Amino acid sequence: RVHSLARVEMTDPLTTKQKVKECLNPFKLSTQDLNSVLERLLKEMEKGLKKKTHDSATVKMLPTYVRHTPDGTETGDFLALDLGGTNFRVLLVKVNADGKSTVKLESEICAIPQEIMEGTGEELFNHIADCLAQFLDSRNIKDKKLPLGFTFSFPCKQIDLDKSVLIRWTKGFQCSGVVGKDVVQLLIEAIQRRGDFDIGSVAVVNDTVGTMMSCGYKDPECQIGLIIGTGTNACYMEELQNVELVEGTEGLMCINMEWGAFGDDGVLDEYRTKFDKEVDAQSVNQGKQIFEKMISGMYMGEIVRLILIDLAKENVLFNGMVPAALQMKNSFETRHISEIEADTNSLAEAHKILTSLGLEPSDDDCELVRSVCSAVSTRSADLCAAALTAVSNRIRQNRDVDCLKITVGVDGTVYRKHPKKTHFHNSSLAPQCDVTFMLSEDGSGKGAALVAAVVQNKNMCS
Repeated sequence: RVHSLARVEMTDPLTTKQKVKECLNPFKLSTQDLNSVLERLLKEMEKGLKKKTHDSATVKMLPTYVRHTPDGTETGDFLALDLGGTNFRVLLVKVNADGKSTVKLESEICAIPQEIMEGTGEELFNHIADCLAQFLDSRNIKDKKLPLGFTFSFPCKQIDLDKSVLIRWTKGFQCSGVVGKDVVQLLIEAIQRRGDFDIGSVAVVNDTVGTMMSCGYKDPECQIGLIIGTGTNACYMEELQNVELVEGTEGLMCINMEWGAFGDDGVLDEYRTKFDKEVDAQSVNQGKQIFEKMISGMYMGEIVRLILIDLAKENVLFNGMVPAALQMKNSFETRHISEIEADTNSLAEAHKILTSLGLEPSDDDCELVRSVCSAVSTRSADLCAAALTAVSNRIRQNRDVDCLKITVGVDGTVYRKHPKKTHFHNSSLAPQCDVTFMLSEDGSGKGAALVAAVVQNKNMCS
């Protein structure tokens, strides 16, 4: 320990500053860099929409078969399931029950144990059906056959509103026997195995679609849905005539972009740091979801941890010492980033978190750790802004307007906890787009129920 301290005292401050700069500068993206990113995404979006290039596109631009956003006339009781991470929600959603365009909901959160996340598909859907049954029991509505909105937040090929085939698992799920299968059918089979309740029609949507619909009920200008939490994705309303995978030319179609896979073909490699590459190498889906691994909550904390270890080994941090706790994968959590950055007036939060990891940090250590957190979180928001700019610019061009006023419905803990929310809309990238962000108050589950409500409403009116 004394030897380690001695080395720090002999370290040239200029050398230390240079080491920090070399480590963090790759996370600072210029306006030119971000414009390059958005132009590359636009090309990938075009590839995903066209029949000839769809199969080779990394950004799949999947049709959702959601043709309309809410107009406020929807009414009825609906169930919703929201599966997108280590927890899922069951909801009872009452739409326009009082005739005042309101949505009331009751919900319960159910945990998904690790062994089920990595078990069989039958075990997963049995667990979902069991939790749904308990929810219905608790409200004495097991005898009702209610329509259900199913938010299934993984890359799927949607064949119709009630048929969606899983392309691949993400976010730590590895359930066998599900890839290539219709998840609605797997849910129905699990319910049938129980045999003690039934459901009505099912509308399956991605969490981005649910978020857009949830916010769209309040704001008709909401035509983009964004999730940036454990993972990341976006959807938006595209002109049907541009969606070559679906017949028809009139009206709109909501597109589930699956933009987390942007960069899987190497187009983002020049912006990936050695830390990004190490996170990818250690992941269960190496070479996949490259954009997601640069900006989402599942990976940001791990990027910071690897940077801190690197700086400690360079004798810039922690007197050159790397405690055992920090050497453990995922020991520095993404929530620590926002907690440290939010503590703008002191270093107390940084000191508390680092101490919990077995360190004895100095004020200089805490200050540098905050700089590392800021570099990683700012890059996340900047890259997200570039991607959103690509989407909003496309919508503006589709509509052939000089200035687009649009709302982004957004959900996810990375956005909710981010200390620099203004970075998510970079006006210098999109001077012709007036973008407003609306937080989804009740998550994407409510939106899934609203999809079911919109479908029922349109069927009744047609």
